[in-house]
Amino acid sequence: MTDLLTENIHRYCKEHTASDNRLLSELEQYTWANEDVPQMISGQMVGKFLQSIIRMIVAQKIVEVGTFTGYSALQMAEAIPLHGEIHTCELMKKHAETARSFFDKSDYGKKITIHEGPALKSLETLQVGNFDMAFIDADKSNYLDYYKRCLMLIREGGVIILDNMLWSGSVVDPNDDDSKSLRKTGDYIQEDTRVFNMLFPIRDGLMLCIKK
Repeated sequence: MTDLLTENIHRYCKEHTASDNRLLSELEQYTWANEDVPQMISGQMVGKFLQSIIRMIVAQKIVEVGTFTGYSALQMAEAIPLHGEIHTCELMKKHAETARSFFDKSDYGKKITIHEGPALKSLETLQVGNFDMAFIDADKSNYLDYYKRCLMLIREGGVIILDNMLWSGSVVDPNDDDSKSLRKTGDYIQEDTRVFNMLFPIRDGLMLCIKK
């Protein structure tokens, strides 16, 4: 498939996916204009995928590993009920501050709590079995540990979604540390009898895991 055809198909998919609200669009533009690695933002396709899963399982409590500028947390906050909660973990102070500034502008921002510091430590403070869904999109070296902890945090029938599980295709023949970590995580999940899993070629690869 040519690059032009791939780009046209991607554009067509976005045009036939629910649009972002004004604040989400503003946050995406801000991220691309001000961040050193703006491609870390999840984007509309992933955001609406997350919203779809939330609506399907009627999720009310969500844990997120990797806030970045807050785009995915706001996407999810839009879809959960008024009394719902999102607990998002972020290591970098500047990202937490950016996210908080946009959460403060949003009608959904009060549903979101930011846990600053190393995510594994933050995850240890959260109640086991108390969450409906987890979204993992942080440093790749700790992906397997994040998955294992989030599997403990979500209830039976709950869902874990991991982003970047294709890593631009490098997981097929991994050579660098991040690719090797993601491949190791994917292989572990594939053999994990506690979940039903499916890897979708959406954006950079979304792994969906349903806890049995």
